[in-house]
Amino acid sequence: MIGVLLLLLLLLPLLLFIAAPQIRKMLSNGVCTSTAQLPGKVAVVTGANTGARVYIACRDVQKGELVAREIQTMTGNQQVFVRKLDLADTKSIRAFAGGFLAEEKHLHILINNAGVMMCPYSRTADGFEMHIGVNHLGHFLLTHLLLEKLKESAPSRVVNVSSLAHLLGRIHFHNLQGEKFYSAGLAYCHSKLANILFTKELARRLEGSGVSVYSVHPGTVHSELTRHSFLMRCLWRIFSFFIKTPQEGAQTSLHCALAEGLEILSGSHFSDCRVTWVTAQARNMTVARRLWDVSCDLLGIPMD
Repeated sequence: MIGVLLLLLLLLPLLLFIAAPQIRKMLSNGVCTSTAQLPGKVAVVTGANTGARVYIACRDVQKGELVAREIQTMTGNQQVFVRKLDLADTKSIRAFAGGFLAEEKHLHILINNAGVMMCPYSRTADGFEMHIGVNHLGHFLLTHLLLEKLKESAPSRVVNVSSLAHLLGRIHFHNLQGEKFYSAGLAYCHSKLANILFTKELARRLEGSGVSVYSVHPGTVHSELTRHSFLMRCLWRIFSFFIKTPQEGAQTSLHCALAEGLEILSGSHFSDCRVTWVTAQARNMTVARRLWDVSCDLLGIPMD
């Protein structure tokens, strides 16, 4: 029996290598098939198509410029702009929103994509715990500041990038900033749950406005999100065969931003370009409404 187990352990890496293409295909099977054209449309993507004016809103402008040039070369769309946005600083968020609103008359697509993962305990410029501050409160404020422009430009869409990690998330209002106990991994999960709750409450409030809202799980993607965790970087390298490329990871966000006929699914959560299940915590509208009110209070937004 021991000999059989040892043999299996020895063969496991080989079996994984052989099966990797099939497993990777299974994990990357969502593709945006929309052929929508976007002439005259305006899109904002936080974090790092032809015809649309695309604003890359990011903290590192130099890296953003490199990405913009790459997009311009690949697509032929020269209307790709980079603007400074630090989601860990509400002054930066307000400055970006003010500048954008002064530049543009419309906003058709807002993709809240940027985020942090497994940071050592730290706080934003405004004193918020980094995960909840960047992943939730930063995008909450940005969306609030751009909401009237989205309504004026309807039909328009908001896409919030969440994660399967929301499964382990809980909203502890007595410990929202990690002041009583803190786990970097769980803090990330809590913030991803907050993204879904924000999506559902925002969709409820925007019924009939022409603005639809979706949350997405992009999959496990090669990115700089693991930069704060040596363990996660190691795991990413070991299991690189199974991890999505950035292009594959963007498919569900593109689907929710572009696919025709999704308006009736506003408030839904997507994975691999399909509506998918979320936990009971992510469907709790009482918690969603309370999180909305608490977020408004923390950010100094008048509650309605």
